[in-house]
Amino acid sequence: MVGADALPSPRQHGVTKPLSLAGPSEADILRTKKLNKFLVDAGLYESQEEAAKRENVLGRIKQIVIDWVKQLTRLRGYTEQMVEDANAVIFTFGSYRLGVHGPGADIDTLCVGPSYVNRNEDFFFVLHDILTNMEEVTELQPVPDAHVPVMKFKFEGISIDLLYASISRLVVPDDLDISDVSVLYNVDEPTVRSLNGCRVADQILKHVPNVEHFRTTLRCLKFWAKRRGVYSNVTGFLGGVNWALLVARVCQFYPNAIPSMLVSRFFRVYTQWRWPNPVMLCSIQEAELGFTVWDPRKNPKDKTHHMPIITPAYPCMNSSYNVSISTLRVMTEQFQFGNQICEEIEVNKAQWPMLFEPYMFFESYKNYLQVDIIANNPDDLRAWKGWVESRLRQLTLMIERDTHGKLQCHPYPHEYIDPSSQLSHGAFFMGLQRKQGEAIQEGQQFDIRGTVEEFRHSVNMYMCWRHGMEIYVSHVRRKQIPLYVFPHGYKRTRTTRVSNIENGEVCRKRKDECTPVKQDSPSLKRQSMSPLSHCSDSVDNDKIQPNDEHGMELNSRGSGDMDMDQNSIMRYDVTSTA
Repeated sequence: MVGADALPSPRQHGVTKPLSLAGPSEADILRTKKLNKFLVDAGLYESQEEAAKRENVLGRIKQIVIDWVKQLTRLRGYTEQMVEDANAVIFTFGSYRLGVHGPGADIDTLCVGPSYVNRNEDFFFVLHDILTNMEEVTELQPVPDAHVPVMKFKFEGISIDLLYASISRLVVPDDLDISDVSVLYNVDEPTVRSLNGCRVADQILKHVPNVEHFRTTLRCLKFWAKRRGVYSNVTGFLGGVNWALLVARVCQFYPNAIPSMLVSRFFRVYTQWRWPNPVMLCSIQEAELGFTVWDPRKNPKDKTHHMPIITPAYPCMNSSYNVSISTLRVMTEQFQFGNQICEEIEVNKAQWPMLFEPYMFFESYKNYLQVDIIANNPDDLRAWKGWVESRLRQLTLMIERDTHGKLQCHPYPHEYIDPSSQLSHGAFFMGLQRKQGEAIQEGQQFDIRGTVEEFRHSVNMYMCWRHGMEIYVSHVRRKQIPLYVFPHGYKRTRTTRVSNIENGEVCRKRKDECTPVKQDSPSLKRQSMSPLSHCSDSVDNDKIQPNDEHGMELNSRGSGDMDMDQNSIMRYDVTSTA
Protein backbone atom coordinates (compact mmCIF):
# COMPACT_ATOMS: atom_id res chain seq x y z
CA MET A 1 0.00 0.00 0.00
CA VAL A 2 1.32 3.43 -0.91
CA GLY A 3 0.62 5.36 2.27
CA ALA A 4 -0.41 8.99 2.47
CA ASP A 5 2.78 9.78 4.44
CA ALA A 6 4.89 8.76 1.45
CA LEU A 7 3.07 11.17 -0.85
CA PRO A 8 3.72 14.89 -1.13
CA SER A 9 1.06 17.06 0.45
CA PRO A 10 -0.86 18.52 -2.50
CA ARG A 11 -2.50 21.89 -2.54
CA GLN A 12 -6.19 21.73 -1.72
CA HIS A 13 -8.49 21.41 -4.70
CA GLY A 14 -12.13 22.31 -4.18
CA VAL A 15 -14.20 24.11 -1.58
CA THR A 16 -13.57 21.49 1.14
CA LYS A 17 -10.69 19.35 2.33
CA PRO A 18 -10.19 15.94 0.66
CA LEU A 19 -12.10 13.00 2.06
CA SER A 20 -8.98 10.85 1.79
CA LEU A 21 -5.36 11.27 0.78
CA ALA A 22 -4.83 7.52 0.44
CA GLY A 23 -3.01 6.29 -2.63
CA PRO A 24 -3.54 3.04 -4.53
CA SER A 25 -2.83 -0.48 -3.31
CA GLU A 26 -1.37 -3.14 -5.58
CA ALA A 27 -4.91 -4.44 -6.11
CA ASP A 28 -6.07 -0.95 -7.15
CA ILE A 29 -3.22 -0.72 -9.66
CA LEU A 30 -4.18 -4.09 -11.13
CA ARG A 31 -7.85 -3.14 -11.33
CA THR A 32 -6.90 0.10 -13.10
CA LYS A 33 -4.89 -1.84 -15.69
CA LYS A 34 -7.90 -4.07 -16.31
CA LEU A 35 -10.17 -1.03 -16.56
CA ASN A 36 -7.86 0.64 -19.08
CA LYS A 37 -7.80 -2.53 -21.17
CA PHE A 38 -11.59 -2.72 -21.07
CA LEU A 39 -11.91 0.89 -22.28
CA VAL A 40 -9.49 0.26 -25.15
CA ASP A 41 -11.22 -3.00 -26.14
CA ALA A 42 -14.57 -1.19 -26.03
CA GLY A 43 -13.30 1.14 -28.79
CA LEU A 44 -13.43 4.36 -26.76
CA TYR A 45 -10.20 5.79 -28.20
CA GLU A 46 -9.95 7.15 -31.72
CA SER A 47 -7.22 6.15 -34.16
CA GLN A 48 -4.33 8.42 -35.11
CA GLU A 49 -5.81 8.72 -38.59
CA GLU A 50 -9.13 10.01 -37.24
CA ALA A 51 -7.35 12.39 -34.86
CA ALA A 52 -5.36 13.81 -37.78
CA LYS A 53 -8.55 14.21 -39.83
CA ARG A 54 -10.20 16.15 -37.00
CA GLU A 55 -7.24 18.51 -36.80
CA ASN A 56 -7.40 19.03 -40.55
CA VAL A 57 -11.15 19.76 -40.42
CA LEU A 58 -10.66 22.28 -37.62
CA GLY A 59 -7.97 23.97 -39.71
CA ARG A 60 -10.35 24.16 -42.68
CA ILE A 61 -13.12 25.66 -40.56
CA LYS A 62 -10.72 28.22 -39.13
CA GLN A 63 -9.79 29.40 -42.63
CA ILE A 64 -13.45 29.53 -43.67
CA VAL A 65 -14.44 31.83 -40.79
CA ILE A 66 -11.40 34.06 -41.31
CA ASP A 67 -12.32 34.51 -44.98
CA TRP A 68 -15.95 35.15 -43.92
CA VAL A 69 -14.94 37.92 -41.51
CA LYS A 70 -12.62 39.52 -44.08
CA GLN A 71 -15.45 39.46 -46.64
CA LEU A 72 -17.82 41.24 -44.24
CA THR A 73 -15.10 43.75 -43.28
CA ARG A 74 -14.62 44.71 -46.91
CA LEU A 75 -18.38 44.90 -47.59
CA ARG A 76 -18.83 47.29 -44.68
CA GLY A 77 -16.34 49.77 -46.10
CA TYR A 78 -13.44 49.34 -43.71
CA THR A 79 -9.93 50.20 -44.88
CA GLU A 80 -7.73 47.66 -46.62
CA GLN A 81 -5.54 47.58 -43.52
CA MET A 82 -8.60 46.63 -41.45
CA VAL A 83 -9.45 43.93 -43.99
CA GLU A 84 -5.94 42.57 -43.73
CA ASP A 85 -6.06 42.58 -39.90
CA ALA A 86 -9.60 41.17 -39.71
CA ASN A 87 -9.64 37.85 -37.91
CA ALA A 88 -11.72 35.16 -36.24
CA VAL A 89 -10.48 32.56 -33.76
CA ILE A 90 -11.68 28.98 -33.37
CA PHE A 91 -11.82 27.35 -29.94
CA THR A 92 -13.02 23.88 -29.05
CA PHE A 93 -14.88 22.90 -25.90
CA GLY A 94 -16.73 19.91 -24.51
CA SER A 95 -15.22 16.43 -24.73
CA TYR A 96 -12.72 17.43 -27.42
CA ARG A 97 -11.20 20.22 -25.32
CA LEU A 98 -11.25 17.99 -22.21
CA GLY A 99 -9.43 15.27 -24.14
CA VAL A 100 -12.06 12.54 -23.65
CA HIS A 101 -13.72 12.36 -27.06
CA GLY A 102 -14.06 9.02 -28.79
CA PRO A 103 -14.43 7.75 -32.37
CA GLY A 104 -17.24 9.45 -34.27
CA ALA A 105 -17.86 12.06 -31.58
CA ASP A 106 -18.86 15.55 -32.65
CA ILE A 107 -16.57 18.53 -32.10
CA ASP A 108 -18.01 21.39 -30.05
CA THR A 109 -16.55 24.49 -31.65
CA LEU A 110 -16.72 28.21 -30.89
CA CYS A 111 -15.94 30.97 -33.36
CA VAL A 112 -15.00 34.30 -31.75
CA GLY A 113 -15.31 37.30 -34.07
CA PRO A 114 -15.13 41.11 -33.93
CA SER A 115 -17.86 43.42 -32.66
CA TYR A 116 -19.15 44.38 -36.12
CA VAL A 117 -19.87 40.77 -37.16
CA ASN A 118 -23.12 39.72 -35.52
CA ARG A 119 -24.79 36.42 -34.85
CA ASN A 120 -28.31 36.89 -36.21
CA GLU A 121 -27.60 38.04 -39.76
CA ASP A 122 -23.90 37.48 -40.40
CA PHE A 123 -23.54 34.07 -38.74
CA PHE A 124 -26.92 32.47 -39.34
CA PHE A 125 -27.39 33.85 -42.86
CA VAL A 126 -24.10 34.85 -44.50
CA LEU A 127 -21.91 32.09 -43.07
CA HIS A 128 -24.80 29.65 -43.39
CA ASP A 129 -25.01 30.36 -47.12
CA ILE A 130 -21.24 29.93 -47.49
CA LEU A 131 -21.41 26.52 -45.81
CA THR A 132 -24.46 25.51 -47.84
CA ASN A 133 -22.48 25.91 -51.07
CA MET A 134 -19.57 23.75 -49.91
CA GLU A 135 -19.45 20.13 -51.05
CA GLU A 136 -17.72 19.06 -47.84
CA VAL A 137 -20.64 20.29 -45.73
CA THR A 138 -23.74 18.10 -45.24
CA GLU A 139 -26.73 18.00 -42.88
CA LEU A 140 -26.50 21.73 -42.19
CA GLN A 141 -29.00 22.71 -39.48
CA PRO A 142 -29.09 26.19 -37.93
CA VAL A 143 -30.69 26.43 -34.48
CA PRO A 144 -30.76 30.19 -33.77
CA ASP A 145 -33.41 30.02 -31.04
CA ALA A 146 -31.63 27.44 -28.87
CA HIS A 147 -30.58 28.36 -25.31
CA VAL A 148 -27.08 28.42 -26.80
CA PRO A 149 -27.53 29.33 -30.52
CA VAL A 150 -25.73 26.80 -32.69
CA MET A 151 -25.15 25.73 -36.29
CA LYS A 152 -24.92 21.95 -36.67
CA PHE A 153 -23.39 20.25 -39.70
CA LYS A 154 -21.02 17.58 -40.88
CA PHE A 155 -17.72 18.54 -42.48
CA GLU A 156 -16.18 15.68 -44.44
CA GLY A 157 -18.31 13.35 -42.32
CA ILE A 158 -17.25 14.78 -38.94
CA SER A 159 -20.10 16.27 -36.87
CA ILE A 160 -19.57 19.89 -35.88
CA ASP A 161 -21.54 22.04 -33.44
CA LEU A 162 -20.47 25.60 -34.23
CA LEU A 163 -21.27 28.52 -31.90
CA TYR A 164 -20.51 32.19 -32.48
CA ALA A 165 -19.51 34.96 -30.06
CA SER A 166 -19.02 38.56 -31.09
CA ILE A 167 -16.79 40.31 -28.55
CA SER A 168 -16.23 44.04 -28.04
CA ARG A 169 -13.03 44.26 -30.08
CA LEU A 170 -12.48 45.46 -33.63
CA VAL A 171 -9.64 42.98 -34.14
CA VAL A 172 -9.56 39.55 -32.49
CA PRO A 173 -5.97 38.45 -31.78
CA ASP A 174 -4.88 34.87 -32.46
CA ASP A 175 -3.67 34.59 -28.86
CA LEU A 176 -6.96 35.72 -27.31
CA ASP A 177 -7.17 34.58 -23.66
CA ILE A 178 -10.72 33.37 -23.42
CA SER A 179 -10.34 32.70 -19.68
CA ASP A 180 -9.91 36.42 -19.01
CA VAL A 181 -13.16 37.92 -17.74
CA SER A 182 -12.63 40.91 -20.05
CA VAL A 183 -14.02 38.88 -22.97
CA LEU A 184 -17.43 39.22 -21.29
CA TYR A 185 -17.50 43.03 -21.44
CA ASN A 186 -20.50 44.44 -23.32
CA VAL A 187 -21.87 41.12 -24.58
CA ASP A 188 -25.37 39.67 -24.30
CA GLU A 189 -26.48 36.54 -22.39
CA PRO A 190 -26.38 34.13 -25.38
CA THR A 191 -22.81 35.26 -26.07
CA VAL A 192 -21.86 34.65 -22.43
CA ARG A 193 -23.29 31.12 -22.67
CA SER A 194 -21.42 30.53 -25.92
CA LEU A 195 -18.10 31.73 -24.46
CA ASN A 196 -18.54 29.82 -21.23
CA GLY A 197 -18.32 26.38 -22.83
CA CYS A 198 -14.60 26.93 -23.42
CA ARG A 199 -14.09 28.82 -20.16
CA VAL A 200 -15.71 26.04 -18.11
CA ALA A 201 -13.63 23.31 -19.78
CA ASP A 202 -10.42 25.19 -18.99
CA GLN A 203 -11.45 25.71 -15.36
CA ILE A 204 -12.32 22.03 -14.92
CA LEU A 205 -8.83 20.98 -16.04
CA LYS A 206 -7.35 23.63 -13.77
CA HIS A 207 -9.22 22.38 -10.69
CA VAL A 208 -8.43 18.64 -10.82
CA PRO A 209 -5.34 17.21 -9.07
CA ASN A 210 -4.35 14.83 -11.88
CA VAL A 211 -5.60 15.53 -15.40
CA GLU A 212 -4.85 12.07 -16.83
CA HIS A 213 -6.63 10.26 -13.99
CA PHE A 214 -9.56 12.64 -14.45
CA ARG A 215 -9.71 11.93 -18.18
CA THR A 216 -9.66 8.15 -17.81
CA THR A 217 -12.32 8.25 -15.11
CA LEU A 218 -14.53 10.61 -17.10
CA ARG A 219 -14.20 8.52 -20.26
CA CYS A 220 -15.28 5.50 -18.22
CA LEU A 221 -18.24 7.23 -16.54
CA LYS A 222 -19.52 8.74 -19.80
CA PHE A 223 -19.52 5.29 -21.38
CA TRP A 224 -21.30 3.89 -18.32
CA ALA A 225 -23.94 6.65 -18.44
CA LYS A 226 -24.69 5.95 -22.09
CA ARG A 227 -24.98 2.21 -21.46
CA ARG A 228 -27.31 2.82 -18.52
CA GLY A 229 -29.52 5.34 -20.37
CA VAL A 230 -28.74 8.42 -18.26
CA TYR A 231 -26.61 10.43 -20.71
CA SER A 232 -28.77 13.18 -22.19
CA ASN A 233 -29.05 16.76 -21.05
CA VAL A 234 -31.98 17.52 -23.34
CA THR A 235 -34.07 14.65 -21.94
CA GLY A 236 -33.51 15.71 -18.33
CA PHE A 237 -30.51 13.56 -17.44
CA LEU A 238 -26.89 14.73 -17.56
CA GLY A 239 -24.77 15.75 -20.54
CA GLY A 240 -21.02 15.85 -21.05
CA VAL A 241 -20.21 18.92 -18.94
CA ASN A 242 -22.37 17.65 -16.06
CA TRP A 243 -20.55 14.31 -15.92
CA ALA A 244 -17.21 16.13 -16.18
CA LEU A 245 -18.06 18.31 -13.17
CA LEU A 246 -19.25 15.34 -11.09
CA VAL A 247 -16.08 13.39 -11.87
CA ALA A 248 -13.86 16.42 -11.20
CA ARG A 249 -15.40 16.85 -7.74
CA VAL A 250 -14.65 13.21 -6.89
CA CYS A 251 -11.06 13.74 -8.07
CA GLN A 252 -10.86 16.63 -5.60
CA PHE A 253 -12.21 14.45 -2.79
CA TYR A 254 -9.57 11.76 -3.50
CA PRO A 255 -6.55 13.61 -4.96
CA ASN A 256 -4.17 10.59 -4.82
CA ALA A 257 -6.61 7.99 -6.16
CA ILE A 258 -6.19 6.31 -9.54
CA PRO A 259 -9.03 5.60 -12.02
CA SER A 260 -10.31 2.29 -10.61
CA MET A 261 -10.53 3.90 -7.18
CA LEU A 262 -12.15 7.05 -8.57
CA VAL A 263 -14.86 5.09 -10.42
CA SER A 264 -15.74 3.22 -7.24
CA ARG A 265 -15.65 6.39 -5.12
CA PHE A 266 -17.82 8.17 -7.70
CA PHE A 267 -20.72 5.81 -7.08
CA ARG A 268 -20.12 5.80 -3.34
CA VAL A 269 -20.21 9.61 -3.16
CA TYR A 270 -23.26 10.20 -5.35
CA THR A 271 -25.27 7.35 -3.89
CA GLN A 272 -24.99 9.19 -0.58
CA TRP A 273 -25.14 12.79 -1.88
CA ARG A 274 -27.93 14.83 -0.32
CA TRP A 275 -29.46 16.69 -3.21
CA PRO A 276 -30.19 19.56 -3.73
CA ASN A 277 -26.89 20.42 -2.02
CA PRO A 278 -24.82 21.74 -4.95
CA VAL A 279 -21.71 20.15 -6.44
CA MET A 280 -19.09 22.89 -6.82
CA LEU A 281 -15.42 22.77 -7.83
CA CYS A 282 -14.70 26.22 -6.41
CA SER A 283 -16.46 29.01 -4.59
CA ILE A 284 -18.91 31.10 -6.58
CA GLN A 285 -17.27 34.35 -7.65
CA GLU A 286 -19.16 37.62 -7.99
CA ALA A 287 -17.98 40.20 -10.51
CA GLU A 288 -18.82 43.74 -11.49
CA LEU A 289 -20.27 42.83 -14.87
CA GLY A 290 -23.79 42.33 -13.55
CA PHE A 291 -24.48 38.83 -14.84
CA THR A 292 -26.69 36.64 -12.68
CA VAL A 293 -24.90 33.84 -10.84
CA TRP A 294 -26.48 30.78 -9.25
CA ASP A 295 -27.67 31.70 -5.76
CA PRO A 296 -30.85 30.14 -4.30
CA ARG A 297 -30.79 32.74 -1.51
CA LYS A 298 -31.35 35.56 -4.02
CA ASN A 299 -32.96 33.84 -7.01
CA PRO A 300 -36.23 32.02 -6.28
CA LYS A 301 -35.93 29.97 -9.47
CA ASP A 302 -32.64 28.49 -8.27
CA LYS A 303 -34.45 27.04 -5.25
CA THR A 304 -36.45 24.77 -7.58
CA HIS A 305 -33.37 23.00 -8.99
CA HIS A 306 -33.25 19.33 -8.00
CA MET A 307 -29.62 18.45 -8.77
CA PRO A 308 -27.45 21.59 -8.88
CA ILE A 309 -24.06 21.06 -10.55
CA ILE A 310 -22.40 24.48 -10.68
CA THR A 311 -20.01 25.60 -13.41
CA PRO A 312 -16.65 26.96 -12.17
CA ALA A 313 -16.30 29.93 -14.56
CA TYR A 314 -17.94 33.33 -14.05
CA PRO A 315 -20.88 33.72 -14.24
CA CYS A 316 -21.37 30.46 -12.31
CA MET A 317 -24.54 28.66 -13.42
CA ASN A 318 -26.37 25.44 -12.68
CA SER A 319 -25.43 23.21 -15.60
CA SER A 320 -28.12 20.62 -14.71
CA TYR A 321 -31.25 22.76 -14.54
CA ASN A 322 -33.01 20.26 -16.85
CA VAL A 323 -33.07 17.51 -14.20
CA SER A 324 -36.56 16.69 -12.92
CA ILE A 325 -37.84 14.68 -9.97
CA SER A 326 -38.33 11.68 -12.26
CA THR A 327 -34.93 11.78 -13.92
CA LEU A 328 -33.17 12.33 -10.57
CA ARG A 329 -34.93 9.22 -9.27
CA VAL A 330 -33.70 7.19 -12.25
CA MET A 331 -30.12 8.45 -11.88
CA THR A 332 -30.13 7.70 -8.15
CA GLU A 333 -31.18 4.13 -8.91
CA GLN A 334 -28.37 3.83 -11.45
CA PHE A 335 -25.82 5.20 -8.98
CA GLN A 336 -26.97 2.49 -6.56
CA PHE A 337 -26.48 -0.11 -9.27
CA GLY A 338 -22.98 1.18 -10.01
CA ASN A 339 -22.09 1.27 -6.33
CA GLN A 340 -23.19 -2.32 -5.81
CA ILE A 341 -21.22 -3.64 -8.79
CA CYS A 342 -18.10 -1.70 -7.78
CA GLU A 343 -18.31 -3.15 -4.28
CA GLU A 344 -18.41 -6.61 -5.86
CA ILE A 345 -15.46 -5.75 -8.13
CA GLU A 346 -13.39 -4.68 -5.12
CA VAL A 347 -13.86 -8.10 -3.47
CA ASN A 348 -13.30 -9.96 -6.79
CA LYS A 349 -16.94 -11.06 -7.09
CA ALA A 350 -17.47 -9.14 -10.35
CA GLN A 351 -15.48 -7.85 -13.32
CA TRP A 352 -15.58 -4.50 -15.11
CA PRO A 353 -17.87 -5.63 -17.98
CA MET A 354 -20.68 -6.21 -15.49
CA LEU A 355 -20.68 -2.51 -14.60
CA PHE A 356 -21.40 -1.64 -18.23
CA GLU A 357 -24.23 -4.06 -18.88
CA PRO A 358 -26.87 -2.14 -20.88
CA TYR A 359 -29.94 -1.05 -18.98
CA MET A 360 -32.91 -3.26 -19.89
CA PHE A 361 -35.41 -0.43 -20.31
CA PHE A 362 -38.08 -2.53 -21.99
CA GLU A 363 -38.01 -5.03 -19.15
CA SER A 364 -38.32 -2.43 -16.44
CA TYR A 365 -41.90 -1.21 -16.88
CA LYS A 366 -45.24 -2.64 -17.85
CA ASN A 367 -46.58 0.56 -19.37
CA TYR A 368 -44.99 3.06 -21.75
CA LEU A 369 -45.70 6.18 -23.72
CA GLN A 370 -44.58 5.84 -27.32
CA VAL A 371 -43.89 9.09 -29.18
CA ASP A 372 -43.68 8.61 -32.95
CA ILE A 373 -42.45 11.41 -35.17
CA ILE A 374 -42.58 11.38 -38.95
CA ALA A 375 -41.64 13.68 -41.81
CA ASN A 376 -41.51 13.56 -45.59
CA ASN A 377 -37.72 13.40 -45.87
CA PRO A 378 -34.61 12.94 -43.69
CA ASP A 379 -33.77 16.67 -43.60
CA ASP A 380 -37.24 17.58 -42.33
CA LEU A 381 -37.13 14.75 -39.82
CA ARG A 382 -33.77 15.92 -38.47
CA ALA A 383 -35.13 19.39 -37.76
CA TRP A 384 -38.50 18.11 -36.51
CA LYS A 385 -36.88 15.49 -34.27
CA GLY A 386 -34.59 18.09 -32.69
CA TRP A 387 -37.58 20.24 -31.78
CA VAL A 388 -39.72 17.37 -30.45
CA GLU A 389 -36.83 15.91 -28.46
CA SER A 390 -36.26 19.30 -26.83
CA ARG A 391 -39.92 19.28 -25.72
CA LEU A 392 -40.01 15.72 -24.32
CA ARG A 393 -38.59 16.95 -21.02
CA GLN A 394 -41.62 19.21 -20.72
CA LEU A 395 -43.92 16.20 -21.08
CA THR A 396 -42.18 14.62 -18.08
CA LEU A 397 -42.62 17.80 -16.05
CA MET A 398 -46.26 18.13 -17.06
CA ILE A 399 -47.08 14.57 -16.00
CA GLU A 400 -45.27 15.11 -12.67
CA ARG A 401 -47.26 18.32 -12.16
CA ASP A 402 -50.69 17.02 -13.13
CA THR A 403 -50.43 13.78 -11.13
CA HIS A 404 -48.75 15.48 -8.14
CA GLY A 405 -45.74 13.24 -8.61
CA LYS A 406 -47.75 10.04 -8.16
CA LEU A 407 -47.23 8.88 -11.75
CA GLN A 408 -43.50 8.48 -12.30
CA CYS A 409 -41.95 8.87 -15.73
CA HIS A 410 -38.74 7.49 -17.14
CA PRO A 411 -37.89 9.13 -20.48
CA TYR A 412 -35.41 6.97 -22.37
CA PRO A 413 -32.81 9.03 -24.27
CA HIS A 414 -32.59 6.84 -27.34
CA GLU A 415 -34.25 7.21 -30.72
CA TYR A 416 -35.62 4.15 -32.50
CA ILE A 417 -36.33 3.96 -36.23
CA ASP A 418 -38.91 1.83 -37.99
CA PRO A 419 -37.09 0.57 -41.10
CA SER A 420 -40.36 -0.58 -42.67
CA SER A 421 -41.82 2.93 -42.68
CA GLN A 422 -42.13 4.56 -46.08
CA LEU A 423 -41.78 7.95 -44.41
CA SER A 424 -38.85 9.24 -42.38
CA HIS A 425 -39.58 8.03 -38.88
CA GLY A 426 -38.26 8.13 -35.32
CA ALA A 427 -39.71 7.02 -31.99
CA PHE A 428 -39.02 7.76 -28.34
CA PHE A 429 -40.33 5.86 -25.32
CA MET A 430 -41.14 6.79 -21.74
CA GLY A 431 -41.67 4.25 -18.95
CA LEU A 432 -44.63 4.82 -16.61
CA GLN A 433 -45.27 3.56 -13.10
CA ARG A 434 -47.12 4.73 -10.02
CA LYS A 435 -45.03 6.06 -7.17
CA GLN A 436 -44.21 3.30 -4.74
CA GLY A 437 -45.61 3.61 -1.21
CA GLU A 438 -48.43 6.00 -2.14
CA ALA A 439 -51.81 5.37 -0.50
CA ILE A 440 -54.30 4.74 -3.30
CA GLN A 441 -57.95 3.92 -3.70
CA GLU A 442 -59.21 0.88 -5.58
CA GLY A 443 -59.87 1.77 -9.20
CA GLN A 444 -58.29 5.24 -8.92
CA GLN A 445 -56.90 6.36 -12.25
CA PHE A 446 -54.63 9.05 -13.63
CA ASP A 447 -56.26 11.02 -16.43
CA ILE A 448 -53.45 12.54 -18.48
CA ARG A 449 -55.54 13.38 -21.53
CA GLY A 450 -55.22 17.11 -20.87
CA THR A 451 -51.51 16.73 -20.13
CA VAL A 452 -50.79 15.13 -23.48
CA GLU A 453 -53.01 17.68 -25.21
CA GLU A 454 -51.00 20.49 -23.60
CA PHE A 455 -47.81 18.81 -24.76
CA ARG A 456 -49.25 18.60 -28.27
CA HIS A 457 -49.96 22.31 -28.27
CA SER A 458 -46.44 23.11 -27.13
CA VAL A 459 -45.08 21.02 -30.00
CA ASN A 460 -47.37 22.93 -32.36
CA MET A 461 -45.41 26.09 -31.62
CA TYR A 462 -42.57 24.95 -33.90
CA MET A 463 -41.99 27.90 -36.21
CA CYS A 464 -40.34 25.89 -38.98
CA TRP A 465 -43.09 23.29 -39.39
CA ARG A 466 -43.47 21.83 -42.85
CA HIS A 467 -46.12 19.66 -44.40
CA GLY A 468 -45.63 16.04 -43.39
CA MET A 469 -44.17 16.75 -39.95
CA GLU A 470 -46.41 14.85 -37.55
CA ILE A 471 -46.28 13.43 -34.02
CA TYR A 472 -48.35 10.68 -32.41
CA VAL A 473 -48.43 9.73 -28.75
CA SER A 474 -49.73 6.31 -27.73
CA HIS A 475 -49.97 4.31 -24.54
CA VAL A 476 -48.50 0.82 -25.03
CA ARG A 477 -47.98 -2.19 -22.83
CA ARG A 478 -44.69 -4.03 -22.65
CA LYS A 479 -45.96 -6.78 -24.93
CA GLN A 480 -46.94 -4.15 -27.53
CA ILE A 481 -43.43 -2.75 -27.87
CA PRO A 482 -42.61 -2.84 -31.61
CA LEU A 483 -39.94 -5.25 -32.79
CA TYR A 484 -37.83 -2.53 -34.42
CA VAL A 485 -36.55 -1.55 -30.96
CA PHE A 486 -34.84 -4.97 -30.94
CA PRO A 487 -32.87 -4.76 -34.22
CA HIS A 488 -30.89 -7.93 -33.53
CA GLY A 489 -33.78 -9.89 -32.10
CA TYR A 490 -34.84 -10.04 -28.49
CA LYS A 491 -32.13 -11.28 -26.19
CA ARG A 492 -31.57 -11.27 -22.45
CA THR A 493 -28.03 -10.48 -21.39
CA ARG A 494 -28.37 -12.68 -18.32
CA THR A 495 -31.06 -15.07 -17.17
CA THR A 496 -30.81 -14.25 -13.48
CA ARG A 497 -29.53 -10.69 -13.31
CA VAL A 498 -31.22 -7.71 -14.92
CA SER A 499 -29.36 -4.45 -15.04
CA ASN A 500 -31.82 -2.31 -13.18
CA ILE A 501 -32.43 -1.52 -9.55
CA GLU A 502 -35.62 -1.72 -7.55
CA ASN A 503 -35.51 -0.69 -3.91
CA GLY A 504 -31.71 -0.63 -4.07
CA GLU A 505 -31.34 -4.28 -5.08
CA VAL A 506 -30.60 -6.04 -8.35
CA CYS A 507 -33.95 -7.61 -9.29
CA ARG A 508 -34.93 -10.73 -11.17
CA LYS A 509 -37.71 -10.84 -13.72
CA ARG A 510 -39.51 -13.65 -15.44
CA LYS A 511 -38.46 -14.09 -19.04
CA ASP A 512 -42.04 -14.51 -20.20
CA GLU A 513 -42.83 -10.95 -19.07
CA CYS A 514 -40.38 -9.54 -21.59
CA THR A 515 -41.42 -11.14 -24.88
CA PRO A 516 -42.46 -8.62 -27.54
CA VAL A 517 -45.44 -9.26 -29.77
CA LYS A 518 -45.03 -10.69 -33.25
CA GLN A 519 -44.34 -8.38 -36.16
CA ASP A 520 -47.75 -8.99 -37.69
CA SER A 521 -49.59 -7.66 -34.64
CA PRO A 522 -52.12 -5.06 -35.86
CA SER A 523 -51.03 -2.56 -33.23
CA LEU A 524 -47.54 -2.39 -34.70
CA LYS A 525 -48.42 -1.81 -38.35
CA ARG A 526 -47.98 1.52 -40.08
CA GLN A 527 -51.67 2.34 -39.75
CA SER A 528 -51.32 2.30 -35.99
CA MET A 529 -49.75 5.72 -36.32
CA SER A 530 -52.73 7.33 -38.01
CA PRO A 531 -54.84 9.66 -35.86
CA LEU A 532 -58.03 8.18 -34.41
CA SER A 533 -61.08 10.07 -33.27
CA HIS A 534 -62.29 7.41 -30.81
CA CYS A 535 -59.62 5.70 -28.73
CA SER A 536 -59.29 5.04 -25.04
CA ASP A 537 -56.83 3.27 -22.79
CA SER A 538 -57.09 2.37 -19.14
CA VAL A 539 -55.04 0.12 -16.94
CA ASP A 540 -56.94 -2.21 -14.62
CA ASN A 541 -54.92 -4.48 -12.37
CA ASP A 542 -52.01 -4.59 -14.83
CA LYS A 543 -54.31 -5.03 -17.85
CA ILE A 544 -54.93 -2.39 -20.45
CA GLN A 545 -58.50 -2.39 -21.66
CA PRO A 546 -58.46 -0.27 -24.80
CA ASN A 547 -61.54 0.93 -26.58
CA ASP A 548 -59.38 0.50 -29.65
CA GLU A 549 -56.28 -1.59 -30.28
CA HIS A 550 -54.17 1.46 -31.09
CA GLY A 551 -54.27 3.13 -27.70
CA MET A 552 -54.34 6.92 -27.61
CA GLU A 553 -52.80 8.69 -30.56
CA LEU A 554 -52.62 12.41 -31.14
CA ASN A 555 -52.08 14.31 -34.36
CA SER A 556 -49.37 16.93 -33.90
CA ARG A 557 -51.05 19.77 -35.77
CA GLY A 558 -54.01 21.89 -34.75
CA SER A 559 -57.19 20.50 -33.24
CA GLY A 560 -58.96 21.12 -36.52
CA ASP A 561 -57.24 18.00 -37.86
CA MET A 562 -58.82 15.80 -35.24
CA ASP A 563 -61.83 15.70 -32.97
CA MET A 564 -60.88 15.29 -29.35
CA ASP A 565 -64.04 14.00 -27.68
CA GLN A 566 -64.61 12.34 -24.33
CA ASN A 567 -63.43 8.98 -25.65
CA SER A 568 -60.03 10.31 -26.70
CA ILE A 569 -58.44 9.78 -23.31
CA MET A 570 -55.41 8.22 -21.73
CA ARG A 571 -55.97 6.88 -18.25
CA TYR A 572 -53.59 5.04 -16.00
CA ASP A 573 -54.90 2.89 -13.14
CA VAL A 574 -52.88 3.68 -10.01
CA THR A 575 -53.68 0.25 -8.59
CA SER A 576 -51.45 -1.20 -11.28
CA THR A 577 -47.99 -2.32 -10.27
CA ALA A 578 -45.29 -1.52 -12.76
